[in-house]
Amino acid sequence: QQSREHILRTDKNEKNRALCSSLRINGDQKSDVYAQEKQDFVQHFPQIIRVLTEDDMGHSETGDAVDRLKEVLEYNAIGGKYHQDLMVLVAFWELVEPRKQDADSLQQALTVGWCVELLQAFFLVADDIMDSSVSRRGQIWWYQKLGMGLDAINDAMLLEVCIYHLLKLYCPDLEQPYYLDLIELFLQSSYQTEIGQTLDLIKAPQGNVDLGRFTEKRYKSIIKYKAAFYSYLPVAAAMYMAGIDGEKEHANGKKILVLSVQDDYLDLFGDPSVTSKVGTDIQDNKCGWLVVQCLQQAYQILKENYRQKEAKKVAQVKVLSEELNLLAVFLQYEENSYSHIMGLIEQYAAPLTPAIFLGLVCKMYKQKK
Repeated sequence: QQSREHILRTDKNEKNRALCSSLRINGDQKSDVYAQEKQDFVQHFPQIIRVLTEDDMGHSETGDAVDRLKEVLEYNAIGGKYHQDLMVLVAFWELVEPRKQDADSLQQALTVGWCVELLQAFFLVADDIMDSSVSRRGQIWWYQKLGMGLDAINDAMLLEVCIYHLLKLYCPDLEQPYYLDLIELFLQSSYQTEIGQTLDLIKAPQGNVDLGRFTEKRYKSIIKYKAAFYSYLPVAAAMYMAGIDGEKEHANGKKILVLSVQDDYLDLFGDPSVTSKVGTDIQDNKCGWLVVQCLQQAYQILKENYRQKEAKKVAQVKVLSEELNLLAVFLQYEENSYSHIMGLIEQYAAPLTPAIFLGLVCKMYKQKK
C-alpha cells in the first residue's frame, strides 16, 4: 500500500513539475502563458497615472506635489518582474465566474494588481534607504538621485497612500462587497511585512557581529513575516474579488503561499547584470539562510570577516560558501521545499484551483532572477 501511494505521489509530482515547466516565465520562450496578462497589466499603468495625478487631484495649489507624485510613480513602479501583481489577474480569471468577468471587473483586477506593485515599490524605496543599496532594476535607486536624499522617505509614503486611493476609486464600498476586505488585507499585509522588516533590520551594535542572533529560528521568523504574508496577498485579493471570504479557504492559502530562500541566495550568488540589484546582505549584517548554514560549519571564519566593509573580507565569506559547497546544499533545500509545498497544494488547495498556487510556485522554483 505504501509503495503504491509513493508511486501515485511521485507521478503527481512529475505532472506538477511538467505543469510548472509550461507555466514558468522564460524570456526565450514564445509560449509564455502570461504574455497577454502582462501586456494588459503594463498597458493599464497610464490609466493608473492619470487617475492618481489628473482626474481627482487637479487642484492648482497642489500642482507641484502632483508632478512629484507622477515622477515617483514612473520611476519606481515600472521595471519589475510583476510576478506577484500578475497573480492577481491570473487568479481572477481562475476564480471569478465567467459571467462576471466584464470590462469593469477586469479594470478592478488590473488596478488591484497595481496596488500590489505599489506596495512593493513602497517597501523597496524605504528598504534601499535603510540598506544603503547602490542600484536596482538597472538604474540608481530613487534616494540616490541628485538632490533626493532622505526626501525619498516621503516619496515612499506617497506610494503607499496611492494604494488606498486607487481602491476607493475602483472598488468603492457602495458597489463592491469586498472593498473592506481588500482594505484590511493590504493593511494587514503591510503590518506583518513591516514586523518582518523590523526583525531583519535589528542589528548588533556598530562594529560587533553577534553570532548568537543568526539562528534558524530567527531566520524563519523573518521570512514568515517579511515575505510569506506578502506572497499570500495577490491570491487572497483575487479570492475576495471572487466572493471567497471563508476563514478556512484563506487559512489554507496561507499555508501554501510561503516564499523560499531564493532572495537570500540571489543576494550572495546572483549576477547583478541579471538580478538588477547589488546584494549587500553580508555588509549589512543580515540574518539570512546562507549565514545560518555557514555558522553551522565555520564559526571562526565568519566571526572574523562578516559585516566588514573591506572588499577582501567580503570576498572571504563568499569563498567560504563556495568551499562548503552551499550551492549544492541550497539546491537540495530548494528541492525539499518544493516537494513540501506541492504536498500542501494537494492537501489544502481545494476548493480553489491548484493552478493558482502552482503558477506562483513555478515562478520561484529554480528562479534565476
